[in-house]
Parts: sequence; C-alpha cells; structure tokens
Amino acid sequence: MINSNLKVDNESPERGAYKKLLEESNRLRTDRLNQLKFQIELNEKRLLFLPESLRPEKEPEQELPRELFSPLTEEEENEVEQAFSANRKKVLVVHEISNIGITGEILKCLRPGAWLNDEVINLYLELLKEREKREPQKFLKCHFFNTFFYKKLIGGRSGYDFKSVRRWTTQKKLGYSLLECDKVFVPIHKEIHWCLAIINKKDKKFQYLDSLRGRDNQVLTVLARYFTDEVKDKNGEEFDVSSWEKEFVEDLPEQENGYDCGMFMIKYADFYSRGLGLCFNQGHMPYFRRRTAKEILRLKAE
Repeated sequence: MINSNLKVDNESPERGAYKKLLEESNRLRTDRLNQLKFQIELNEKRLLFLPESLRPEKEPEQELPRELFSPLTEEEENEVEQAFSANRKKVLVVHEISNIGITGEILKCLRPGAWLNDEVINLYLELLKEREKREPQKFLKCHFFNTFFYKKLIGGRSGYDFKSVRRWTTQKKLGYSLLECDKVFVPIHKEIHWCLAIINKKDKKFQYLDSLRGRDNQVLTVLARYFTDEVKDKNGEEFDVSSWEKEFVEDLPEQENGYDCGMFMIKYADFYSRGLGLCFNQGHMPYFRRRTAKEILRLKAE
C-alpha cells in the first residue's frame, strides 16, 4: 500500500544547485536590462532639455555604399522567412571548418527583439574572414577572435592567463601571425551586453566600441599585455605598445533599445574590416538582421 502523503524528491543536489544558478542569472539579467532601459531613457530626456547650442552636432551624412544596404531579393526574403519558421531542432546549415551548426532555434536570435547568441556571432565572424580571403585586395587584413577568447584570456586566478589561449593563434592554425594583421577584433560579453575591442595595429590604437557608450579601460589594458606577449611568443620580438592610444570610440552608431547590442557589435566589425566609417544607425538594424540571416544560411558574407 502506498502512502499518498509521502513525496519523492527526485531532484539531485546538482540539479537543485543548477536551478538556483539559473534563477539568479535570470534575475541579474532582468535587473541589468532595467538599468539599460533607464539609462537610455534618461539620456534621451537630458538631450531634450539641452539648449540647441549644447546639443551634440550631427555628423554630415556619408554617401552610403550601395552594396552595404542592398535590399534582399524576393527569393532571399522568402528563404529567410522560411528559416525563421523552421522547426527549432532542424539543422539549417553547418559551417564545416568551424563545426558550427545553426538550427532553427539558434537562427531565431536574428528576429527583431532577440539577443544574438554565440553561435550566430561566431559564424558571422568566420564568414567575415572568409570574405577577406576571397577578395584580399578589397578588405583589410584582419583576425576575428570568437566570443570565448576574452573570457578564456581573463579566466586565470590573476585575471590574466596567456597560456590558456597561446595555442589559439599558431601559424599552423591561422597561416599568419597577428603581427601581420591590420586589425584584430575581440568580442566582449558583459553579462547581457555585447561590446567590441580592437587591436588596431594599422593606426596604433587599442579601441573599445560600446553601442551604449560604456567604457572599460581594463579590457584595453589586458589586450595591450596580450598583444605584447603574443608577438614575443610567435615572432620572438619585444613589441612596444606603450605609445599606442587607448581610444573609447565616441563617434559611433548607438543603440536605442535593450536588445540590438550584438547586431551593432558585428556590424562595427563588418564596416571596420572594410576600412570604412560606421555609416549606419539604429534604423538599419531590422535590415541587418535579415541580411545576416541570409548570409549565414548561404555561408557567405558580402
């Protein structure tokens, strides 16, 4: 006879701990989103009450290169829409070199209002490198680290661990050294917000781009140390970056919501790897989302 008053606890201690971590993570994410929303609204209100003479001057609009904003064809629009409607478990495309697979669920992060995930960001950055290899005369020589690089680099007990990423950039893996690159792009994930850091050898700068105008000097300090260690390890050279500028890029397109930071980040990399200024704005984001989906489905960045 079974006593119906008895409860069987099938939840292991590990599962319980995981659930607590997940709940705490969701709480922190919600808090951070509310902070971001408040910050955006506050800045908008401040601008309204500023005298005209003190308001930031708008840069003269650049003539936009047509290829960067070419509308999707009807066929491409249908392809993207079908992919967005696909079964969430269906594998839509696999990038064999990086072994990144994109399912219907993963691709949905490119729909309006969603946060970009690691798979989509990393695959897109792979496609930017392949684009450069196809047409080296058209693009700067660049390296694109994936979203896990910086986390790994600062994952040591001292907050810096070169050894953990030393093998990421061997000549055998890359076919080139970072010292040969004009720019090295490093995605930075700050809880629920994406930013971009750049080791800009071409202009002798360490740059930080945040679509909400945040600043993080530690990121640039870490990357300066990393680049020195990397060049010494791979090229056997003592490379002095003490005179390089640390720049928090001010003149950049800004997001006006709480979810487009990932799109801004990958488009910063797209435009800068072309050697272009950042001639886009929040209004282009819906188009960029669908264009990125098309490029991922076809495994070709344009």
